[in-house]
Amino acid sequence: MNAFRGLRAMIYKEVLHAVRDRMALVFSFIVPLFQMIILGFAIDTNVRQVHTVVYDQSGRSQSAGAQDAGTSESRAFLDRFRNSDTFHIRKFVHSDEELNEELIAGRARVGIKIPVDFARDLVNGDSAQVLVLVDGSDSAVAGQALTVSSQIALDESLSRLLPEHAPAPIESRPKILFNPASRSPNFFLPGMLAVLLLFVTTMLTALSVVREKERGTLEQLLVTPVKPLALMLGKIAPYFALGVSELCALLVFMRFVFQVPIHGDALLLTLLSTCYLFVNLTLGILISTKANSHPEAMQLSMMIMLPSLFLSGYIFPRENMPLIFFLLSYVVPATYMVDISRGVILRGAGVTELWIDALVLASMGVCILLFAAKRFQKMIV
Repeated sequence: MNAFRGLRAMIYKEVLHAVRDRMALVFSFIVPLFQMIILGFAIDTNVRQVHTVVYDQSGRSQSAGAQDAGTSESRAFLDRFRNSDTFHIRKFVHSDEELNEELIAGRARVGIKIPVDFARDLVNGDSAQVLVLVDGSDSAVAGQALTVSSQIALDESLSRLLPEHAPAPIESRPKILFNPASRSPNFFLPGMLAVLLLFVTTMLTALSVVREKERGTLEQLLVTPVKPLALMLGKIAPYFALGVSELCALLVFMRFVFQVPIHGDALLLTLLSTCYLFVNLTLGILISTKANSHPEAMQLSMMIMLPSLFLSGYIFPRENMPLIFFLLSYVVPATYMVDISRGVILRGAGVTELWIDALVLASMGVCILLFAAKRFQKMIV
């Protein structure tokens, strides 16, 4: 109990300080909600209506520049691209130079060239070739365009090879679980909780201690009977409550504004998330033992935030990372929070599936807190 001496007084002092700091309250609530609005509405991972340009040489005797140019076979083939919802045929061109110019200028991401003998080859039962040019500068768009165009060609081939009304030899019936509509907010916003909570809790805690250093009041606290562990827990407690409040606000906003269904237990999600908040707050305390000014504290915080953003699996799948970065992702707390939030919100996972993530986070928090306490003891000496 002696290690927690002065804890109540520190909590009372820090609560008063947090309440008086209105900018911190604005930073804690308004900024995360604003970021969620921007990312929730602006980001869409589904590739739709890709600008496509067509050079249809089939049936050159017709007006090559008109939209009804080409043969009935080529128009039927292009209708498959229109109906896929992946491609938006915005222009028909008259030459290879125009086709390349549209792609180079970025006015189109996909170019389709149908050769002169396209219809004749199909009528004769020969193999007809179609050139599909895809802009590879955006890998997501390129991958989707290649997949869908190959599927369209395969479907067209099967429809011509099989007898009329004959069933396909193999019929695949895929079913998307947890996010059947493939809505981007359903994927991005649960993982975004980890990022938004990290930005606020870590930086607020680090800046609160650094502010004490800059004002010279931290040295006064260190020479009082308040123990280092009690001092740190007292610093953490108000921002821990602030983080829980922010988490609840983000969940409500996500559920009712962006219509993201929570398939699991929201109370369980809140309880498991407290372990993540604890880790972030202790990281802020650890940063404050090193930083001596606001700019230095913010720079050190960014050193933690950037790996959390890129290595946690929030944006990029961890399984596709090189081995060294995949192993590094296990020491990033946001990795476990992303798994918890997506597990509860999207998959409806329970405590039996997620208790290991919570245990790892709690262990990280305790280790970081004890390490920070030792650094504070060295400051006293």
